[in-house]
Amino acid sequence: MRDWWLRTLLVLQRPRPVFVALRANDAESLGDRSEPVLAVIILAGIAIVLSTTTASHLLDNHDFDDLDTAIWAFLFGGLYGAFGYWVLGALLYAGSKALGSQGSYRRSRHVLAFAAVPIALSLVLLPVKLAVYGNDIFRTGGSDAGTGGRVFDLLMLTFVAWSAVLLVIGVRAVHGWTWGRAGAACALAILAPVAAGLVLTSL
Repeated sequence: MRDWWLRTLLVLQRPRPVFVALRANDAESLGDRSEPVLAVIILAGIAIVLSTTTASHLLDNHDFDDLDTAIWAFLFGGLYGAFGYWVLGALLYAGSKALGSQGSYRRSRHVLAFAAVPIALSLVLLPVKLAVYGNDIFRTGGSDAGTGGRVFDLLMLTFVAWSAVLLVIGVRAVHGWTWGRAGAACALAILAPVAAGLVLTSL
């Protein structure tokens, strides 16, 4: 199990051997990587919900305090992470299957989870934002509403783009495919949340 925790960090630096290791589908390997996968899913989900417009005005409600905000982030982050794990994992599996993959749905989910490590890592931005803006990041029209807030938004998008690149690298490594074939397999899993985000923003 320790090896898989180390691989969770290694995927940020040397992703290919980590994804190649996902080819192992014996019970021991599946069990050993289940806890790192769960941790990444939850942390990535928390990072995503904290970047939403809903989070940016949580403290507009005076009945909501810092503890409520932390509980909200954990609960809804877990739900978002689980939703992305199962639904985007299914889209990745469908795209891979259509292009000839013999891998399982579980392996597609695990590839997705390890590709999401940069999104989980983006939580390092939170203490920096709190140090600069305090609780204003959870209030409408706070001091983070200007250029500084947009800089943090761009940094978050950078982490998301990093995860998208890792996903393509992961599919290519685990299947031994070309870049084009791997990119095509990932298209649904990458474009679906982008399209959903654009629709929600327009609403």
